[in-house]
Amino acid sequence: MSADEKMTVDERRKYLRRMQQRYLEASRKERSRMLDDMEQVLGMHRKSLIRLLGSDLARKPRTRQRGRTYGVELHRAVKVIAESLDYVCAERLQPNLVWVARHLAAHGELELTPGLLEKLGCISVSTLRRILQRLTQDEPRLPRKGPREANRFRRSVPTRRIPWDEEEPGHLEADLVHHCGISASGQYTHTLQLVDVATGWSERAAILGRSYLVIEDAFRRILARLPFPVKEIHSDNDSAFFNNHLARFWRDLLKDVDHSRSRAWHKNDNRFVEQKNSTLVRAYVGFDRLDTVEQTNLLNQLYDKMWIYYNLFQPVMRLVEKSVTPLENGRSRTRRRYDKARTPFDRLCMTGALSEETRSQLERLREQTNPRKLREEIQVLLRELHRLPTAKDGQPQDVYQTLFSHRKPKKGEDISVTLSFGRTIPVR
Repeated sequence: MSADEKMTVDERRKYLRRMQQRYLEASRKERSRMLDDMEQVLGMHRKSLIRLLGSDLARKPRTRQRGRTYGVELHRAVKVIAESLDYVCAERLQPNLVWVARHLAAHGELELTPGLLEKLGCISVSTLRRILQRLTQDEPRLPRKGPREANRFRRSVPTRRIPWDEEEPGHLEADLVHHCGISASGQYTHTLQLVDVATGWSERAAILGRSYLVIEDAFRRILARLPFPVKEIHSDNDSAFFNNHLARFWRDLLKDVDHSRSRAWHKNDNRFVEQKNSTLVRAYVGFDRLDTVEQTNLLNQLYDKMWIYYNLFQPVMRLVEKSVTPLENGRSRTRRRYDKARTPFDRLCMTGALSEETRSQLERLREQTNPRKLREEIQVLLRELHRLPTAKDGQPQDVYQTLFSHRKPKKGEDISVTLSFGRTIPVR
């Protein structure tokens, strides 16, 4: 508040309450001196100060309502000015009312009188805000934000939840897990995880950063070893999954894949992959920061081992029935019944979604794998991963060294990589 600005009524009363007790206990000479000081501070008449200090200083209710200060003429002028400036807020409009009114009058949009100009110059922000609230309820406005292509693509994707009793393999929930430590600054490693709702089959790929280049590479890595066709990709609303580049990738690679997304702020819409984020990513990697090429590549080696261990050897249970029983105290008891524990591979075989060749390859891979030795290999990789140092300040990281193709392709070059089950996925 500037030195020349007057106190409000409440501020004057607050000051007088602080001075009242000292005034009543002072002598006649001291009271006279205090009244001189209060006259200087408050700018009030001496007799008014004496009358107020002798009372309880409580503000009395108004017996007669104040008349309207601003009439229909000013409301019409404010409407024309506000419409001309596309209904900016009262704080932006109030200091510019006078010159804009003169400008509009020069163009024949407004008729001005000296009284109207005076009222436009003294109207308060709060009064102007109340007028604008009545004017702008149904008025169209110019767009305030530019077009956002990513949001347009996202809005075209329906929101839904994959049913928990889905029986057809290929309906995959997807999510990104951040390995940034305590700070999300700079570039760091992420884990892209996909979980099949029907069978519990899980896929993971580590990426450095979250650019379209590495997201596409991770999807190609996963699709190359996925033993069954993809029917649906269901993710949250992360922009890493919804942009024109990724839309073109899915359109060119797999045209028949459906896309769906969770509702905003509803993590349970992606409940299966969220649970696996805890048990198959955080439980292994923890919350430390990973931000180097070496850490990303070693994490992918770890995920390759986990892919065999958890899909071929780790039994999982699936919910088959859930019932809610009301109790006497107003609460309820939920009972869940699960089926027989089976590995994701065994569940996949029961659906009939695997070809004979793919099923034989996976059975042969399980027969040749020693799960106890595989578990030890996973532990060795984990210890090695936690020993690797993070990136130093200013130390660049070559993202291309983490890609599925293991090298940067030349412009226009077509590279194909063959992984498990003889499936060939073009890299570019």
